[in-house]
Amino acid sequence: MTQASTTRRSSRRRHDREIIALAVPAFGALVAEPLFVIVDSAVIGHLGTSQLAGLGVAAALLTTAVSVFVFLAYATTAAVARRVGAGDLPSAIRQGMDGIWLALLLGAVVVAITLPAAPWLVEAFGASETAAPYATTYLRISSLGIPAMLVVLAATGVLRGLQDTRTPLYVAIGGFAANGALNVALVYGAGLGIAGSAWGTVIAQVGMALAYLIVVVRGARRHGASLRPDAAGIRAGAQAGVPLLVRTLSLRSVLMIATAVAARLGDTDIAAHQIVLSLWSLTAFALDAIAIAGQAIIGRYLGANDAKGAREACRRMVQWGIASGVVLGVLIVLARPLFIPLFTGDESVQDTLLPALLVLALSQPIAGVVFVLDGVLMGAGDGRYLAWAMLLTLAVFAPVALLVPSFGGGLTALWWAMTLMMTVRLVTLWLRTRSGRWIVTGATR
Repeated sequence: MTQASTTRRSSRRRHDREIIALAVPAFGALVAEPLFVIVDSAVIGHLGTSQLAGLGVAAALLTTAVSVFVFLAYATTAAVARRVGAGDLPSAIRQGMDGIWLALLLGAVVVAITLPAAPWLVEAFGASETAAPYATTYLRISSLGIPAMLVVLAATGVLRGLQDTRTPLYVAIGGFAANGALNVALVYGAGLGIAGSAWGTVIAQVGMALAYLIVVVRGARRHGASLRPDAAGIRAGAQAGVPLLVRTLSLRSVLMIATAVAARLGDTDIAAHQIVLSLWSLTAFALDAIAIAGQAIIGRYLGANDAKGAREACRRMVQWGIASGVVLGVLIVLARPLFIPLFTGDESVQDTLLPALLVLALSQPIAGVVFVLDGVLMGAGDGRYLAWAMLLTLAVFAPVALLVPSFGGGLTALWWAMTLMMTVRLVTLWLRTRSGRWIVTGATR
């Protein structure tokens, strides 16, 4: 075996250890977060159909509100990781504190809008007359936890940038356990009904935010970093977040268009679509865990002025993305007889679902590369390109998807359109990565 071959194998093993160490805990934290809504649904479901319907509307609004600001985690991860790579931990934590202050400001604005607008938002979302009061109650109370959830996003970004994904996992597990216990105690023990579920979730979210703040504040004091808000730093964080906000809104638009088209296809198709979309979201958690590792690792290499290391890490993560996509695709095909009956017993839905599932399975290797390259470019702070690339993807996907009903295409055709969307993303991200223009070294981009 030649010296060059030995060096390459050693480099791959080093990258593999880093990816696994960051991605596995990140996956656990990602899976724990949506369990909040599942617990709320399980508890409230026993109160009645109207209460559960109200929760469904309010939860959709809250999830959208929080997911729009996911850039707080992405932008903070990249900025902090660069400074870690540059060996400037005080500056890294200072950057993270700016992200947390920005999260508090944005959270306050969202609460100020949501509290008075809650009835209108619930009505606009199509809640029935019986479900609307419950949705409004849950939305108003739960909106008080939005600042805490945005702090959680920003603080998660800080720790990821510091190459720590274990603490977010522990906090997520603790928050999930607390949310479940508080829901049962307040809904049934205290007899507060749906309001008790909302308060339980808010308390759990505030507890998670406080846990993160304790960790970050301790780190700041240990390294002599200031905790005071810095207007210039907060403004810089907001500017870095705008392109990622555009990217996120474009992606949300893709999902909304797909759901709207599926609804036009009929009840059977929309029911099957929701199942496929749920599985798509589940596989996205696994692939996004690798992307999160990519954000942290790439940011650190670039901050350390190690362009060669960044390229090697990118190449290895792409291999991980392809392999993960293949495994997930095979699992979807092999496990379909087991999980399809869990979702529905309606044979017409099952028949509609099956070919769409096969399309989903075939697209997983593409998705694996897309998620990885998305994380690489986020870690590089290449948000402006990501925004334009996602806008282009939306422009290609929207007309194709909207034409599906006109040409008599069913759900399978819609999911081929979703695969086209992922392919366009793959091409745009691959071209950028290959160009090398994303490689900008130094503590700041």
